[in-house]
Amino acid sequence: MKKFTSLLIGCSLALAGAAMAQQPDQQQTPKEKKQGPEKTHAAEPKPGANAAKPEATAPSQHRARNDRAPSKAQKPEEMPKSAASAGTETNASGEPAAGATPGAKQPAGQHRRGMKAAGENAKTSPSGAPATAASASAPPSVSAAGQPNRQAKTGAAAKKPEPQQVQQIRAQHTSFHAQPKPQQVPPVTFNQSYRIQGSERWQGPQYEVFRSYHPERHEEGWYHSHYNRVELIGGGYYYWNNGYWFPAWGYSPSAEYYAYDGPIYVGHRSEPPDQVIADVQAELQQMGYYKGDVDGLLGPMTREALTAYQADQGLTTTAVIDEPTLDSLGLA
Repeated sequence: MKKFTSLLIGCSLALAGAAMAQQPDQQQTPKEKKQGPEKTHAAEPKPGANAAKPEATAPSQHRARNDRAPSKAQKPEEMPKSAASAGTETNASGEPAAGATPGAKQPAGQHRRGMKAAGENAKTSPSGAPATAASASAPPSVSAAGQPNRQAKTGAAAKKPEPQQVQQIRAQHTSFHAQPKPQQVPPVTFNQSYRIQGSERWQGPQYEVFRSYHPERHEEGWYHSHYNRVELIGGGYYYWNNGYWFPAWGYSPSAEYYAYDGPIYVGHRSEPPDQVIADVQAELQQMGYYKGDVDGLLGPMTREALTAYQADQGLTTTAVIDEPTLDSLGLA
C-alpha cells in the first residue's frame, strides 16, 4: 500500500513539474503575440516622416510578423536595417535612428543633385577657363575709325594677295565706271575753308599735297587752261595733276557728286580714280578689312578700312589713298 501511495505521489509531482515547465511557454505566447503588433506599429512611418519610402516599410512589417523578438544578447550590427534601401539607418525597433531627422534625406539629395549639376556644367564647358583667358587677352574695343575691323581681322589680314592676284584684280577693273550712290554714300559739300583733318601731323614729302590742299571753285575754262585732263568720274568732274586726281569744284554745278574732298593718289600712269579705288577696295576686301561693295567711291567704309590697314602696316593713318599705301598694296 505504501508503494502504491508513493507511486501516486511521484506521478503527481511529475505531472506538476511538467505543468510548471509548460506554463512559461503558454504565458510567453500571448506576450509575443502582443509584441508583434507593437513592433509592426512602431515600424510604420510616423506622420510627417517622409524620409523613409513606402517600399522600405513593407520588409520591416514582414519581419515583425514572422520573427520573434530579438534577445538582449544580440549585437546591434546583427540587426537588419529595414530602411537600408531608402538610405536611412534604423534602430533595433525598426524606427529611424535618433540622428536621422525627417528632412535629412532631402538636403542629401539636393547635395547630390548639386554635385551632379556641377559635373554636368564641367562637361558642358570643358574649355570654360581657356575661353575666359582668351577673351581677357583680346584687345579692347576702340572707338577710333577702323579699329574694330582691324581687331577682328588682324590675323586674317596679315597675308596680302600675291602679285598674280593683284594683276587679276586690276584686270577686272580696267573698264570700271563708278556710279553715284547718294543714299549709301552721301556726298560732301564745298567748303572753301576746309582742310584735311590731321594732315598737319603727316610728316614727309609724300604727304605735302594733303597738307597744302584746300578746295577751289573755278569755271570750266579755267580748268582747261591749267590742266590737260579733266574727266567726269562717278558723278563729278576731276582734274589730274602730277599723279593725283582732285575734285574740279565749279566745273559743272550739275555734276558735283564727290564722296571725298581731297587728293587721290593713282601713280604716274594716270588711271581714273574710280578704277584705282575699286582695286584698293577689292584687295582690302580679300584681306578682310573692307566689308562693303566694290563701287569705286572713297566713302566712309572704304576710308575706315584704309585706316585699319595703314595702322596694321605701320603706315601713317591718313584714311585716304596716298603713295605709301598704294605702294604697300602693290598697286602703284
